[in-house]
Amino acid sequence: MNRTEKAGKAKAGLLLIGSPRFKNLSGPERGTYGERKEKAVKEILSTLDFLDVTYPGITYEREDAEKAISMFMAAKVDFIIAEFLSWSEDFAWIRFLRDMPQIPVLFVNVAKDKMTFETTLDEDDFIDYLCAGTLVGSLEASGSVRRVPRENVKVVMGTRAEVTEKIRIFSRAAKARAVLRRSNVGLMANMNEAMWSTYFDNYDLFTRIGPEIHYLPYSDYGEEIASLADSETEDYCRELTSAYRMMDDVEYDKFVGCVKASLALKKMAERNDIDVMVYNDIDQATFKVAGCRAGFYHRWFNENVSVLVPEADIGAGLITYVLKIMTGKHVNFLEPFHIEDAYGTFAGGHAGPNDHNDPQWKDNVIIARDVRFAKTSWKYAGAPFAWYRISPGMKTIAQLLEENGKYKLVCFQAESLPGKHLLATYSHSIFRPVVPVKELFEKILRIGATQHFALVDGDWTKELEDFASIMNFEFYNIK
Repeated sequence: MNRTEKAGKAKAGLLLIGSPRFKNLSGPERGTYGERKEKAVKEILSTLDFLDVTYPGITYEREDAEKAISMFMAAKVDFIIAEFLSWSEDFAWIRFLRDMPQIPVLFVNVAKDKMTFETTLDEDDFIDYLCAGTLVGSLEASGSVRRVPRENVKVVMGTRAEVTEKIRIFSRAAKARAVLRRSNVGLMANMNEAMWSTYFDNYDLFTRIGPEIHYLPYSDYGEEIASLADSETEDYCRELTSAYRMMDDVEYDKFVGCVKASLALKKMAERNDIDVMVYNDIDQATFKVAGCRAGFYHRWFNENVSVLVPEADIGAGLITYVLKIMTGKHVNFLEPFHIEDAYGTFAGGHAGPNDHNDPQWKDNVIIARDVRFAKTSWKYAGAPFAWYRISPGMKTIAQLLEENGKYKLVCFQAESLPGKHLLATYSHSIFRPVVPVKELFEKILRIGATQHFALVDGDWTKELEDFASIMNFEFYNIK
């Protein structure tokens, strides 16, 4: 999928509904209802500069609703912001609800700090009073939201600033939904026979979530490795060694072998238009073809707003990708290892390629041997990898899994603690969750989970909640 489509602003349709009955009512000093509403529209649009907005003009009549639907569909908007500018006849609104295809709708009502009129005796004040009746319009319209069969309508109320922030959050979730529907998952090359709980139904994946899945054969992987130009391999070796310290016991020929294995993954993703590269690095075929497990996360994945995850876990790939789309940040991959009750912490991390490319934390990366496979018989046994101490700070940690035809999105927050490298072979950190650690994992175990999570800087739980609602996923925020 095109990088610009994934990294650009969310596309929003703006549906603003006014009353044809009031449109030409005029006061001697402040103009007509219609003129006042056009001024209000400019103010609304000025708050939405973070969106790519399609605005068809104020919707007064049925024909205006039809025009809005056509424009929104032509623009391929990710979601629609609907707002009543006052009380209004609801015939245009009902038509819109009935005829607009199923795109998420944010139905907003804005509460003003105070009114601009004193009494309704003055004609100008009376029109201001009519203009202020957004609550009347929204209440009337809310009944039709329930009576006209329609999914994905979220109601939001607050001041203009509060509503704008909720629109911003919702827009990230809606964009993730829209991007998923145009994305490709590449699985190399079969399901993970050691971890059946991570399995996804591929038909449901496409029809209910969006991406197409493509199986990428190991024969292609071998061909990509064999066809790498020496210059490209050497350039990537220099890039890595100039950015990161390499441990003295790393054998350079094995480093080159791992670089080739990592570059070939990037090549396969690029050639096959893959957005979510799901690498089955637990399959013996990986080691037969490459001689080692790929251990470097090529910068192309970030540049293309794509992701790479190990162990053939499609659900983990999807949640990593969703967080990537929402945040634009570096997203890491982990499984919780163990709890240290005395400190209220848990250790977590993962072997294989993990996003080590954040320039702010390049000193947290060491090129080190993969000691877990150092004594095997594979060609590049003990080949190095980017050993990353995951950056410190508060993180959102989330996972996505399928259970008997339904999907569950589980998330929580934890602080990644600073410190030295501890766990050989694993990019890792020590985490102190916001919820007491034993309570946290007891709740997750009761929900039913898998071991793989994505994590990203900051608090994105509100965005994930909106995303889960839009996608009709069960949502669990452990807090």
